[in-house]
Amino acid sequence: MELKKSINLVCSFFFLVSFSIQISFVIGQKSQNRTIPVNVGVILDDPDSVRGKIRLSCIEMALSDFYSSHSSSRTRLVLSIRDSRKDVVDAAAAALDLIKNLHVQAIIGPTSSMQADFAIDLGDKAKVPIISFLATNPSLTSLQGSYFFRAAQNDASQVKAITAIIQAFGWREVVPIYVDNEFGEGILPSLVDALDEVQARVPYRSAIPSMATDDQLAEELYKLMIKQTRVFIVHMSPSLGSLLFTKAQEIGMMNESYVWIMTNGLTNHVSSLNSSIIKSMQGVLGVRTYVPKTEELIDFRVRWKRQFQQKNPSLVDVELDVFSIWAYDAAFALAMAVENVGTRNFGFVKTNASINSSSTDLITFGVSQNGPKLFESLSSSHFKGLAGDFSFVNGELQSSVFEIVNVNGNGAREIGFWTPESGLMKKFINPTNTKSVTYSTSRSNMGSIIWPGDSTSVPKGWEIPTNDRKLRVGVPVKIGSPEFVKVVRDPSTNTTDVSGYCIDVFNAVMEKLPYAVIYDFIPFAKPDGTTAGTYNDLVDQVYLGNYDALAAATTIRANRSLYVDFTLPYTESGVVMVVRTKDYKSQNEWVFLKPLTWDLWLTSSSFFVFIGSVIWVLEHRINEDFRGPPSHQVGTSLWFSFSTMVFAHREIVVSNLARFVVIVWLFVVLILTQSYTASLTSMLTIQKLQPTFSDLNELINKKESVGYTNGSFVYELLLDRGFDKQKIKAYTSPEECDELLTKGAAKGGIAAAIDETPNLRLFLAKYCSKYTIVGPIFKTSGFAFVFPKGSNLVPDVSKAILNLTEGDEMKEIEIKWFGKQATCIDSQFSNQSNRLGLNSFWGLLLIAGLASSLALVVSAVSFLYVHRQTLMTRDTSVWKRIRVIFRTFVQKDLTSHTFRNQNVGNAESSAAFSTGQPSPFSLSNHTGPVSPFFSELGTPVAVGQESPACLMPPAC
Repeated sequence: MELKKSINLVCSFFFLVSFSIQISFVIGQKSQNRTIPVNVGVILDDPDSVRGKIRLSCIEMALSDFYSSHSSSRTRLVLSIRDSRKDVVDAAAAALDLIKNLHVQAIIGPTSSMQADFAIDLGDKAKVPIISFLATNPSLTSLQGSYFFRAAQNDASQVKAITAIIQAFGWREVVPIYVDNEFGEGILPSLVDALDEVQARVPYRSAIPSMATDDQLAEELYKLMIKQTRVFIVHMSPSLGSLLFTKAQEIGMMNESYVWIMTNGLTNHVSSLNSSIIKSMQGVLGVRTYVPKTEELIDFRVRWKRQFQQKNPSLVDVELDVFSIWAYDAAFALAMAVENVGTRNFGFVKTNASINSSSTDLITFGVSQNGPKLFESLSSSHFKGLAGDFSFVNGELQSSVFEIVNVNGNGAREIGFWTPESGLMKKFINPTNTKSVTYSTSRSNMGSIIWPGDSTSVPKGWEIPTNDRKLRVGVPVKIGSPEFVKVVRDPSTNTTDVSGYCIDVFNAVMEKLPYAVIYDFIPFAKPDGTTAGTYNDLVDQVYLGNYDALAAATTIRANRSLYVDFTLPYTESGVVMVVRTKDYKSQNEWVFLKPLTWDLWLTSSSFFVFIGSVIWVLEHRINEDFRGPPSHQVGTSLWFSFSTMVFAHREIVVSNLARFVVIVWLFVVLILTQSYTASLTSMLTIQKLQPTFSDLNELINKKESVGYTNGSFVYELLLDRGFDKQKIKAYTSPEECDELLTKGAAKGGIAAAIDETPNLRLFLAKYCSKYTIVGPIFKTSGFAFVFPKGSNLVPDVSKAILNLTEGDEMKEIEIKWFGKQATCIDSQFSNQSNRLGLNSFWGLLLIAGLASSLALVVSAVSFLYVHRQTLMTRDTSVWKRIRVIFRTFVQKDLTSHTFRNQNVGNAESSAAFSTGQPSPFSLSNHTGPVSPFFSELGTPVAVGQESPACLMPPAC
């Protein structure tokens, strides 16, 4: 019985445990099923269309994936779909209905920038987040506190990638072709600014109506055909872009001379375009968002395609685009943010305006209680999405990598990448250290490109239209010398003949261009044939568009370059002045001082004294020629040094160090004297004619009159330098200039003519013997040809000028117009100072100084080493030891080989030793008076003995 009771108790226990587990499981299941629905609105353009179905399916799959991976979540998003019908008003009405009637906590969409504009305001008012994965207009950039979240790429973020392509190929002009609405215009400010940074101009903007017909497209494209620019940036919707490229192919604008670049919004849809449209886009470049091909994305594409085909079996070969992937990430982020907020306060609070029955529908909806928290949760969202790292910064999706593609065959082919840190690159490599990365815009960092017309040659980006008018080239009439530009009108035939140096150079340059340029010379003249103005007026005509170029002796000036572009100069630069010459024979008393500048005179004299001192230091202890009284030794040292100028020194140096110094110094003196002789000879024989005035300051101080070519900018320069207006006179020809200079300022003429170098070279070719050139006195960049600002011809013309000036053709043109007067002209430019300065000899003097210093150091070290015992004696003070060393230094060195035969003391000592008598120089036997000098060191020395204590007496 007890056993039976025990078995019953055990069975009862297990039954109770099993029942408890079942009850707990049921309660748990009921708890899990009690999820809170959260209303969310979705606004799409035609949800029943192919694109609408694709994007809606991505949103639904995002929610399914989130809740399957977060099974414990307590919230569930309930989607309410609305059709905007591709209309701004309908999109606004849909957003209002969702907020007011369904009290949605967030809205995904609308799908266009124009539709989103009004919906954003509604969301801010109701504190309902608006998340758009298609509104890319930069003008929608969310302000701080706005409830708008852009889960797509801002159009402004791609402009740097586009301009990197422009910069890589060196295109100077670009025409944007955009849809004429807020989406199209939104990118223009940032695009134009970015193009300006790479010095690319926007000469024209082509706005295409959003509902443009074929005729409207053709009309606008024909306008572009007759313009020079051949680089176009297309920014529009896929539907309008398809029509544009189809029409461009029809009228012949997809050949090898054109460049087409698509922006992100159009390039991202290339995969969804049909084959006929892609065929019309062959050779087009495009910039699109880079989406890493991760395993998650590949798996999602497989799952999505399987599910989409099951629901839509009639739709085949449908592919995802980046906008659909952004739709997935946006829905996933919203589900995550709602779950993070919690399960409370999903209601709306009525505002004061909504209580008032007379209020309009736009202000009678309430305010979401959960809106601020949901806003904060979305702002802090960060996860690995299908399109890459997903996070909002100021409401903007952050992604900085763009892929550059080339449309070829059946689709777009990858040719490179662009990042803000690295610029262009063939393969995308995420740098670990962005500080060490160099930004590149080299075309070598992109793959091979097949351009429109199936061409592999890079288009130059512009063309001279064959159906356009000829290039209008302005030429001056009677401004300056006729040798530069000469215009002759034949009244009988009513034709104009233009010739001259500038015209020949211009013609030669145009012939060297790699393409044909048709142009006409148009004189800048009044109806009566006289000049219509100055060179400044002529340059203004190019700026105003009356001329397409200017072929004249036009000087490159900074103020002019603000309005026009100059080519490279084709003449030498500088402003000089021409003055009369005078003979300086009567003023040559001090001409012997002129070969050397004062700094060189002083420096060389100092070196003579220095070298004499060095020789005395090295020789006076061992050389009788440098001994004697102090005045004699100083005179001998200076005599020795200065006599080396004419190599007349009689003293013999005996030490090797002194010989080393003298050899180096004689080399320096040889170079110095030979240079002095050559310069003095040149002054006395060649340079006999000198300018009457040497600089502008002399003319200003003496209030002399000066002249300039009528119409030249030199007039303003003279006024800036302080010349009186009454002292500045204009001349119109070289003959008139000669007449004024011959008269002189005292007789109503001028003291100097001031003009640019080429003009005065021409003047001196005629009047070589009477005048000389002084200068340059102003810096200029020379003569150049003028073109409108940003003209594509300028780089090619500049290259042609370089080719011309480096060859013989330029010399032939100069000889043709200026004659063979080079020798005479060049001699005038030699009137600059031929004086020798310190800068010409400082290297030699440095060598002499270093050699002398080295010898002094070696001599000093050797002397101190010999007398080291005196320095090391500790019985006396430092000062006494220094005195002993100094007095020893100025005495003879009896141990030197030069004094061995004269050492009387040694001879007498030897004689005394032989007779057995003590030597008077023997310190051990000497009883006479001791030298007081050496007694200071405790070393007795007999008076009269040659010793270091004898400070240069005559007997020494």
